[in-house]
Amino acid sequence: MAVADAEVDVLIVGGGPVGLTARALLERWGVRVSLVEKHGELSPFPRSRLVNVRSMEIYRGLGLADEITAGAFAPEYGRIRFRDTLHDRDFATAAMVGINAPIPESPVTGAVTSQDRLEPTLLTAADAEMRFGTELIDLTEEADSVVAVLVDHRGGEGTRVRARYVLAADGAHSTVRQRLGIGTAGPGALAAVTTVVFDADLDGWCADQPAGVYFTAHGSFLPLYPEGGWAWLGPTPEDAERTDWPGLVSRALGPDAGVRAGVSRVQHWVMNAFVAERFRHGRILLAGDAAHAIPIVGGLGMNTGIADVHNLCWKLAGVLQGWAGPSLLDTYETERHPVAHRTLRQAVANSKLMFEAQSLRHEQLQAGEAAPARVELPWSDRYFAQLGLVLGVAYRSDAVLTDGSTPPEPSHTDPEPSGTGTDYVPTAEPGHRMPHLWLTPDRSTLDSFGEWFTLLTPDPAAWEQQTTAPGVLHIERLSDEHADVCGLGPQGALLVRPDGHIGARWRDRAPSDTTLHQALTAIGGSPRSSR
Repeated sequence: MAVADAEVDVLIVGGGPVGLTARALLERWGVRVSLVEKHGELSPFPRSRLVNVRSMEIYRGLGLADEITAGAFAPEYGRIRFRDTLHDRDFATAAMVGINAPIPESPVTGAVTSQDRLEPTLLTAADAEMRFGTELIDLTEEADSVVAVLVDHRGGEGTRVRARYVLAADGAHSTVRQRLGIGTAGPGALAAVTTVVFDADLDGWCADQPAGVYFTAHGSFLPLYPEGGWAWLGPTPEDAERTDWPGLVSRALGPDAGVRAGVSRVQHWVMNAFVAERFRHGRILLAGDAAHAIPIVGGLGMNTGIADVHNLCWKLAGVLQGWAGPSLLDTYETERHPVAHRTLRQAVANSKLMFEAQSLRHEQLQAGEAAPARVELPWSDRYFAQLGLVLGVAYRSDAVLTDGSTPPEPSHTDPEPSGTGTDYVPTAEPGHRMPHLWLTPDRSTLDSFGEWFTLLTPDPAAWEQQTTAPGVLHIERLSDEHADVCGLGPQGALLVRPDGHIGARWRDRAPSDTTLHQALTAIGGSPRSSR
């Protein structure tokens, strides 16, 4: 057995939004965590731009939603606009539902904010060890742990850390995934892209028509922060090293713009599209871009990774703290792998529809004066909301009991969300996210979850006598009106997992005095899950 310099419960590899969110979630559960990030600081690039409504629900549970919103754009920036150049008028536009205004399906509103604005908030959300400039170069799985070999780039020292589990959130080019020999499936590299961060006075063109992104024939423009700053995204030129970036961006603004872009940063990157063949290798688990690289159109990539660790961290805590069995971790891949494939398909479809809208405009321009003033978009106004995909995810695994006591039969096809990628239909069926219902004027059903299993019932007294583990189960009263919405009788109940997904439903009274014990045992994969 290799000698280690330090021991932790979970070693997180990668300090982007997914790794930082996992660090905060695990610390809340009392898990000993260490996070290593090979770069010497948080990323200075804006990168991901959208915190969708489901991610904001997760951050509400961590007490971070207000801080994230305070540093984000106003809701009216939750819109996309299509223009020939940034200097021209819109020829098409669409709202991002759940971002541009509150929705009845959630207690929160998503936000347009840059990743470099989000990450500092996530960093300060936990006190767990965070080691910048430290890279994982090798790892060895043992019977009851993983030994990771790390190197500190600032001092050159090598160290070994023994972890019960490793959570790899180290990006699309994941060292961990490659070390494990885990392959990927999907289109692969879609395009070589360059991001140019620049300053320019563009308020006169955009103040009356705000947007999170402006798609043009000469690249996309994104406002970075409420106080100023812009980014341009476009295809990487063949001679990128000699490209006049200020000139390129200035020309993309429009021939009559009369504005010179002051470029501060340039980053070249590859837009990838794939899903890892596996999300787990023994005690090592993949999340975020290490597990799935999602094209950026629609803002699904980072948010899918945040949902990954929200699904995973309570399971890791349960196994480490002994109230769940190791088999519970098998349900992570079972539940999240189909979601990754479905999200990838949706993102690729988003990209095709965006290019279709631009192609229609090119046809209009070629038609000269006969061209209409606007393009009819090939999607509804709710298309880029993706509510069905982000709120309607349905899990089928051993951690979901379809009739209160039985896991679902194995499925060879992806379980579909409750709706399409566009539409979301709330449901209290097992496996689905618990619908948002206001328990009080400022407290949602979603606020009941996070650090325990929650039993929602119109008759708590009928369930409180059952043997359960203190600290693992929290019982909360559901009004008769809400119980009816959820399909419950006077003594019915919903057992909701810590990630807010319904683990079991009893439409009326408990079948026996051991009902909860048996359900928690089945979901947790161990008799200890209700001890």
